[in-house]
Amino acid sequence: MNARHRKSNLFRERALRPRSAAHAASTLVMLLGLWTFTSSAAAQRTALKPGWNIFSPQQDIELGKRAAADAARQLPLCNAPKVDAYLTQLGMRLAEKLPTGGMQYPFEFHCVNDKAINAFALPGGYVFINRGAIEVAENEAQLAGVMAHELSHVALRHGTNQASKAEFANGVLGIADGIFGGSTGGALLSKLGAFAAGGVLLRYSRTAESQADVMGTQALYDSGYDPRALAQFFEKLEAETKGKNPPEFFSDHPNPEHRVERVDEEIEKLGGVPPHAKRDSTEFEAIKREVLALPVAKKLAPGARAGAGALKVPAPPSGNFAAYQTNAYTLKYPDNWKKYPDTNGSGASFAPEGGVVDDGTGHAALAYGLIVSVASATGDPDDWDALNSATQKVIQELQNSNPNMKITRQPERVRLNGQPGLATYLSNDSPVGGQETDWVVSTLRPEGLVSFICVAPQSTYEKYDKTFDAVLDSVRFPK
Repeated sequence: MNARHRKSNLFRERALRPRSAAHAASTLVMLLGLWTFTSSAAAQRTALKPGWNIFSPQQDIELGKRAAADAARQLPLCNAPKVDAYLTQLGMRLAEKLPTGGMQYPFEFHCVNDKAINAFALPGGYVFINRGAIEVAENEAQLAGVMAHELSHVALRHGTNQASKAEFANGVLGIADGIFGGSTGGALLSKLGAFAAGGVLLRYSRTAESQADVMGTQALYDSGYDPRALAQFFEKLEAETKGKNPPEFFSDHPNPEHRVERVDEEIEKLGGVPPHAKRDSTEFEAIKREVLALPVAKKLAPGARAGAGALKVPAPPSGNFAAYQTNAYTLKYPDNWKKYPDTNGSGASFAPEGGVVDDGTGHAALAYGLIVSVASATGDPDDWDALNSATQKVIQELQNSNPNMKITRQPERVRLNGQPGLATYLSNDSPVGGQETDWVVSTLRPEGLVSFICVAPQSTYEKYDKTFDAVLDSVRFPK
């Protein structure tokens, strides 16, 4: 018998040799113990299921698809195929672990060229992740935690659940009759506009946020990631923004009480952190470098639609004015201009028809009009040094977003409704070709640094100069 056969026979002899009764019993006890432990861990996890809903899952898909298409036209997407492919691979890995049939949805994942730390998912599985969330994540597990949280909103159908409750309470959406007014998503979308409807669908409660945290933790655990990463991401955001305005993620996602503690509690129910839980990958590090190298999107008019009136020469500003009011200021603007309120704060944009154009990359850019922004800043409103420091910071941020922007006239002291202000002239590439003039007038207020950015191509700026003066003369601040 050759050596190969001898080895094979020895193996069979060992395999067929009966074990002792004691050994067999101990093995059985160990197996039963393992089964009891794993079953206990599974039984202890928090059970979650979607709430009451007048929409069907298929209607979630149709509604989300239409809202996502409109979002893609309005948001500055990264247009980075490698990044989107990576997000899709990671997202599908997490979606497979959702305990509520999440795989019934046609998931899509898009990178948004916005440095604000945020992400959102529309019904039906259309997920948008800001580059800021990727850049701030320390490892793949933290990014996976953010995505698992968003995917949990989809699986638990929080968006259409919120819309259903609103309809039941007061009929504000007008979708009860035939649910969709004869076509999927028709009444809701025609009432609000596709992406505006998405805003309603993303208005989650603190309870919904807590549920998404819990299910997201479960999806991380079941996908092999360190489930602590979700809580660590929240802690990182809170630590980095302490004493400042909250990150956009917390603005759009109401922060439940004891958020981190609830995640840690769920990890204990799952049996603790697995010994070999995954935290990072070379793929994540490569994608993060690629995202960091992407050009920053041009500052857009909030709420504007890409391509609106592209290359159309706007009509002259009207001599009649309409009023606009916020808690931070009031002003008057030409009544033939449109206003685009910034839903994240007191900012707004005002532009004529054709004043918002496609910048050539599928993104919307303001070519004619006015942007009002309120940036975080502190200091005595009468302190010129504090005003200058805050203004320089805002201008630097504008230049970071617009590499070719240059200061053409140093800040000059002005008065804005009796308040100390600074007026700075800059030049920049115009999205309609050639150069544009950007006149920035800033003043310190309790809300922060309020900046009025007047924009028009250099060749036609004189035609807008008097209008900009009139708008700024109309500005009033509360006492």
